[in-house]
Amino acid sequence: MTLILRSAIINDVGLVRTNNEDSALAGDRLVAVADGMGGLPAGELASEIVIRILDELTPPFGTAEAADALAAVVSTANQRIRAAITADPAREGMGTTLTAGLLAGDTLVLAQVGDSRCYLLRDTELTQLTRDDTFVQALVDQGALTPAQARQHPQRSLVTRAVQGVDAPPAIGTVTVYPGDRLLLCSDGLSDYVDDQAIGAALGTYYDRQHCGEQLVKLAHQAGAPDNVTVVVTDVATD
Repeated sequence: MTLILRSAIINDVGLVRTNNEDSALAGDRLVAVADGMGGLPAGELASEIVIRILDELTPPFGTAEAADALAAVVSTANQRIRAAITADPAREGMGTTLTAGLLAGDTLVLAQVGDSRCYLLRDTELTQLTRDDTFVQALVDQGALTPAQARQHPQRSLVTRAVQGVDAPPAIGTVTVYPGDRLLLCSDGLSDYVDDQAIGAALGTYYDRQHCGEQLVKLAHQAGAPDNVTVVVTDVATD
């Protein structure tokens, strides 16, 4: 039995911003979301750089190979972002988050830098598979904030790690996946404004991936959508 990923991407500018710094990718074995930072046009460029490099990967991979490949993507993206900054110093500070999942057999290998997220819905239970690289998440880890307080904190979007031209390897994790599992990769334009309960309900309610993604974006709009909103809704299936 060969597992593959079937996905829908919704990339929405939101209700406040005029430019979209998010990029996403979805293939049979690879899904990713990148949320650029650094302002127009540097944020868009940074997220496009890392997604373009990911798109050059040629699965299938074994688990160890997949982890190495994702780490190499981040390393190469950092080099290219640094080169872009050197070419135009006005781009200093540009960078991007990255959450990427690469399927190796029945194992999803995850690479994470920043605060975009990957969730897993299995048998109605929602699990966050990634850890945010943010100031408030560090406070939650220390017991200084509850998750509910972190959601309302004025500095909840302050990212502590990003792909921004310095050597910063991603956090790598693995999870065994099964047919029927549903994955969600999203930028913080969704997860900062829509709580996990509502996200899980949408993922479990709307069978059609495209419709599900549209409903998630609608929830972000109902919350004001001050940021770009990108979602990749992915079902694990048999080939």
